[in-house]
Amino acid sequence: MKPSAGPCPAGGVLAVNMTIPNTLLRGTAGGEALLSVRYNSFSLDPPVIKWQLKREKSITVVQSIGTDIIGTPRPEYRDRILVFENGTLLLHNLRLSDEGIYDVEISITDDTFPGEGSITLTVDESISKPFIHMDTSSILELSENIVLNCSHDNGTRTTYRWFKGGKPLSNVTRFTLSPDQKYLTISRVVMADDDLYSCSVENPVGNMSSLPLRLTVYRRSSLYIILSTGGIFLLITLVTICACWTPSKKKDKHTVSGYFCLLGRNIHLERTCPGFMSSLPRKPVPPTPHPHFNLVSGVILIAAPSKAFM
Repeated sequence: MKPSAGPCPAGGVLAVNMTIPNTLLRGTAGGEALLSVRYNSFSLDPPVIKWQLKREKSITVVQSIGTDIIGTPRPEYRDRILVFENGTLLLHNLRLSDEGIYDVEISITDDTFPGEGSITLTVDESISKPFIHMDTSSILELSENIVLNCSHDNGTRTTYRWFKGGKPLSNVTRFTLSPDQKYLTISRVVMADDDLYSCSVENPVGNMSSLPLRLTVYRRSSLYIILSTGGIFLLITLVTICACWTPSKKKDKHTVSGYFCLLGRNIHLERTCPGFMSSLPRKPVPPTPHPHFNLVSGVILIAAPSKAFM
């Protein structure tokens, strides 16, 4: 509470005695701010109240006699201000530009000295629900760094805190925070980093916390097992599906025919070979008992030849 000069004894100089309950107010954009003051005086005349916002050149917010506003308020304050009998000022629909130091002066004709005081008003945006962004939620141990970003759409004058497994982040040398603590970098990820991560965002008018996000860390040996098991399963599946070749029903001795399988589809191929018969042996060639495997452009090609030429 900040009092101004009080009334003087009888025969002395009179002054307005003004008190300010709270010299610092924190407002939210779109909300209201009540700049509260109180005064007393020996005079029964209505007070002249003047509120100004400090800038390089002070801006008059409102001037009134009692609750009656004098003149027309500035466009940026029109329909947003209300003055009470005790000198208190109410600001509606706060804007970020309303932030600053407000000086108030209350004077009464019969009093020689007016009452004066100041109130500091800060205006902030409410914080929207934060969320953690990272390029991937799965990572191989000891191979890479990963960056976690505590993101949010709205909020001013924000500060950040990080949590691992629901507890405040411990001081680990591999954990590095950006100067504003919005970004968390984990260097050379290890298995112990496999956990739930969350962040909280605070400012003078509130705080919000993100949902936890799991970072999954794989061992190198586990990755090799997953890859090798998947490869074996794919190979077995292809062999099972493709071991289904059927000889051609055509009896043309000049035709090489058979069924081939590419990625699970049977494709019947025929190729006429003029003059090829003279180079073939007279005795039948026994059929190949097993399909042939070829790797073409990274795709397994399994071919089952037809019966021997007659």
